[in-house]
Amino acid sequence: MIAFNAFWKTSPASQVDAKLLPFDPWVLGAALSLILFGFIMISSASLDVAMRNNGTPYYYVFRQMIFISISLAGAMVVWRVPLRFWQQTGHWWMLMAGVLLVLVLVPGVGKGVNGSHRWLPLGPLNLQASEVAKFCMVIYMAGYLVRRLDEVRSSWKGIAKPTLPLGIFCVLLYFEPDFGALVVLMGTVMGMIFLGGMRFSQFITVVSGVLLLLVTVVGLQPYRVARLKSFLDPWADPFGSGYQLSQAQIAFGRGDWFGTGLGNSVQKLFYLPEAHTDFVFSVMAEELGFVGAAAMIVLFAILVMSIFRIGRRAEKQKAFFPAYICYGFGIIFAAQALINIGVNVGALPTKGLTLPLVSYGGSSLLVSCAMLAVILRVDYELKCQLLMDGKSGEVTNEK
Repeated sequence: MIAFNAFWKTSPASQVDAKLLPFDPWVLGAALSLILFGFIMISSASLDVAMRNNGTPYYYVFRQMIFISISLAGAMVVWRVPLRFWQQTGHWWMLMAGVLLVLVLVPGVGKGVNGSHRWLPLGPLNLQASEVAKFCMVIYMAGYLVRRLDEVRSSWKGIAKPTLPLGIFCVLLYFEPDFGALVVLMGTVMGMIFLGGMRFSQFITVVSGVLLLLVTVVGLQPYRVARLKSFLDPWADPFGSGYQLSQAQIAFGRGDWFGTGLGNSVQKLFYLPEAHTDFVFSVMAEELGFVGAAAMIVLFAILVMSIFRIGRRAEKQKAFFPAYICYGFGIIFAAQALINIGVNVGALPTKGLTLPLVSYGGSSLLVSCAMLAVILRVDYELKCQLLMDGKSGEVTNEK
């Protein structure tokens, strides 16, 4: 606590009037819009399922309200944390994430759902360890790239070193199993290293090796092969392995241009599994049509582009740690949104990845809001630094 207070007192943001430096409106506006959009669609998609499973139609609605409140409160706390604190404690966060990934595999500690052990029960909230691992991995990798940037840009040694913790994380995710999180985590680390200055020839070599590894992993598990076959032709077995994709496509077909109207989805009535979680985008497309689906995609595009814009501004100001954090979190938001939407429209095989800020669930929303809080903190400190540099320039000119 003493160290944290020292960081706060010496940070640029603590020395500048906050009223002069508002939050980035594009990031904040897009994020809040997606959260509100998601809450409306969860309320619509979950009523019948909640009534059947819990005896009250508003079970998931009330829980999502609680999740949103906790996540926004947590984001406010995270925003207060100076970036130097994250930079100097990155290895500890990595260690904590590794411990959580191990705990979910311990019988009697981790919670299993549908054959997967991904959650740690914490009272009313089930914490998904892979969500925390994504956050911690980005913090660690940003610090690593700052420390070893010359090595990353000049040799294979700098690229190989972070593969050890990444490999451990991926093995643990494989045994959960959580293949979607594994893909996102590997893609994020590769993307951060590439944006850090990795040579293109090295990048192609690494990508080729990773793709070969992923194909091998898919081939080792028969149910993943079945998913791949159902993705190629979901209508070959519409009531078996292709059930989810075929029902999602029916939802999109019924939605047409302007949808059937909010609350009028038929697919959410026990036809489409996980209608309020993994397939909430399909329900939204059915009720709000192409226009509603396109609006959500635009919001995600604005969010991701704004995050990368902040990261690029940090890099121009030679603030490399904040820049790599923005790049890493931006890749996570983009990858998860792309995969989830791709699964919903039938462009990708089914994966258990939520739509960030939109799907029902506490862990994903809590970690996503924490990521956004750190990004907004980056924007804040960059503006503080520019303002302080401007004041220093004025003093120098007066002298």
